[in-house]
Amino acid sequence: MCSDPTQPGHAAAIELWEQGYQRQMENDLDGAERLYQQSLELHPTAEAWTFLGWIASWRGDPELAIERCHKAIEADPTFGNPYNDIGAYLIELERAEEAIPWLQRATEAPRYQARVYPWTNLGRVYERLGRFKEAIEHYRKAVELEPRYAPALQALDRLLSRRNGRVKAR
Repeated sequence: MCSDPTQPGHAAAIELWEQGYQRQMENDLDGAERLYQQSLELHPTAEAWTFLGWIASWRGDPELAIERCHKAIEADPTFGNPYNDIGAYLIELERAEEAIPWLQRATEAPRYQARVYPWTNLGRVYERLGRFKEAIEHYRKAVELEPRYAPALQALDRLLSRRNGRVKAR
């Protein structure tokens, strides 16, 4: 079921997905969902499945969001977004350990522009697990990729301050 841009309907499916994304950013979830479904009817793409997952998540159903991300991966295993999203949903579900392999795959996905997210999410996982050295390493990697990404910067500052405070107290 791999998404092939040369297949008939692919360009129109992507156009519908883009329209759905616009609707979603305007908080019209019903309109976005309809456009994503129309997109999938023309040609299944990882983008449409991933963003249908976002809608499920925004509506409070991370399990359905994960299912949709799995369909996105079936459509195109090179697309990084659904790997990161599965990891983020698992964190939300308090299943941080399970998130690690998904987030690692997102950092390596060939077709992924926003690698700062999985590195930050890995930092969050390791921080929750009390593995602060690893959390710091992952937050640092996120900041290397995107020096002004506030969540990674704030988390890194918080952990470094905590660590430095402990050193000073000794």
